[in-house]
Amino acid sequence: MQDALIRKLESFQELTNEDRGALNALVPRFRNVGPHIDLIREGEPPNDIHLILDGYACRYKVLPNGQRQIMAYMVPGDFCDLNVFILDQMDHNIGTITACQVVDIPRHAIEAVMVDRTSITQAVWRCALVDEAILREWLVNIGGRPANQRIGHLMCELLLRLEAVGGVQNNSYSFPFTQADIADTMGLSNVHVNRTLQELRAMELIELKRRVLTILDIERLKNYCGFNPNYLHLKNSRWSTGRSVPWLSSGSGG
Repeated sequence: MQDALIRKLESFQELTNEDRGALNALVPRFRNVGPHIDLIREGEPPNDIHLILDGYACRYKVLPNGQRQIMAYMVPGDFCDLNVFILDQMDHNIGTITACQVVDIPRHAIEAVMVDRTSITQAVWRCALVDEAILREWLVNIGGRPANQRIGHLMCELLLRLEAVGGVQNNSYSFPFTQADIADTMGLSNVHVNRTLQELRAMELIELKRRVLTILDIERLKNYCGFNPNYLHLKNSRWSTGRSVPWLSSGSGG
């Protein structure tokens, strides 16, 4: 996954060989971080920008009663905190879900590349805008969809995001999330998550074995949960056509 960042940015913007060389210079080395470790905590000053090269991380907050709310997943190629360094301190936590390869990029290095390389600047800003679009879609997901459709929608999103960086084979990808992780993401109980996963299996929409998720029927799952990939703005995705999505015309299905 060493080229995850380049693949991610090229899903938004065409890059030259010089652009790729400048990006490679940003990641001369990475560090290995174990699972369930905070990369940065709420209240700490954000000095470096964290880039995930491999593994999964998340953005989350903890309520006074100890309840966790996950607000975003980061996959290979994702910046965890691209614009946060503008602020004096973090207002949320960023932690690993699995073991990760993480690059700590000084803010001045990102700023210098963006000054010199217009294409990289455009791609990076597209990344930031898509992060906001994903957050909006997650709000709609939690507030407007029933539990089974929420989880199915997340599965479709991850498939497309991981496919963009080479993390999908035969509609299968790593799905290391526990039922507690999904519950803290979707605003559900562990019991409800378990029941929903069983329902999606029974409908023969998914298969989940040894932390690997296979989507058995992509069109049916998209139709079932009303998934429209337009908010991800991926140029080269097999799902993104820039037109209306025919399989949404009959409603959300289910």
